[in-house]
Amino acid sequence: MGKRILVLLFVVVLISIKVAGYEEDFDDVSPSKTGQERASCKVKKGCSKTLVCPAQCPTKKPKQNKKNKGCHIDCSGKCEATCKWRKPNCDGYGSLCYDPRFVGGDGVMFYFHGAKGGNFAIISDNNLQINAHFIGTRPQGRTRDFTWVQALNVMFDEHNLVISANKVTQWSPDVDALTVRWDGKQMDIPVEGETEWGSERKVQVERTDDKNSIRVKVEGLVELNIRVRPIGKNENLVHKYELPENDAFAHLETQFKFNNLSDLVEGILGKTYRPDYVSSAKVGVPMPVMGGEDKYQTPSLFSPLCRACRFQIKSSAVAAI
Repeated sequence: MGKRILVLLFVVVLISIKVAGYEEDFDDVSPSKTGQERASCKVKKGCSKTLVCPAQCPTKKPKQNKKNKGCHIDCSGKCEATCKWRKPNCDGYGSLCYDPRFVGGDGVMFYFHGAKGGNFAIISDNNLQINAHFIGTRPQGRTRDFTWVQALNVMFDEHNLVISANKVTQWSPDVDALTVRWDGKQMDIPVEGETEWGSERKVQVERTDDKNSIRVKVEGLVELNIRVRPIGKNENLVHKYELPENDAFAHLETQFKFNNLSDLVEGILGKTYRPDYVSSAKVGVPMPVMGGEDKYQTPSLFSPLCRACRFQIKSSAVAAI
């Protein structure tokens, strides 16, 4: 009887994985005679033909120079292979940059203030939550903080994948200021190739530059292009941040690509992917602001709890940055 129950549970798990769609949009096929990579899109994604990478970007991962464009396979309605920079596009869908500025799944740009030292749910769905830790400063006379995202925690199953910008006194592009931790353990990301690990699903992290730029992929859930950057002296003067001289305020610029979000997804960015979502940001003003601090603030970077959060963590495992 016990064996029968185990078999049934195993079948249920397999069915759940298939239903959740933990699959790639395409299958790789052998390269063309000219070395251009090719991919066969899956029919259910709306594109049934084999796509060939352009000669200008013959591979998905540039081998000679990471700063070159890579081949992007789009099996959606566009059904095409194009060349794209492998860095976050701060004006693109699903981006989170600057202090901090979002571009939602609906294409509408908005700002979210948050608070220095605060943690907020960027996305919260049935099987995924991404929290952000904010750093910031409040010059004398201001009524709110200037804020930036210093760290992200990608929570799924019982795991925590944390990507953070290190505190830097003086910024240097020759020093890596980016740290990746998997369930509390710091991971070494090689300059060449990629790091891959996993549990129920595969996790891949690869550098898209020698330092301070990576691409992260959690199979079937999310892809992130992330770059660490500082606040420069000129930027500090123009925006009157009044930052201290011993802190470059290194922070993350990120662009997300989500898979299989539910229609009830929540979060500062997540809700903009709902089919019934209508933006409340004022269009036409220089800085359209989105509220929601009270709905999306979490007790810590590692907590799935907020007033509107949907994610249910599978264990009480706790890590620390």
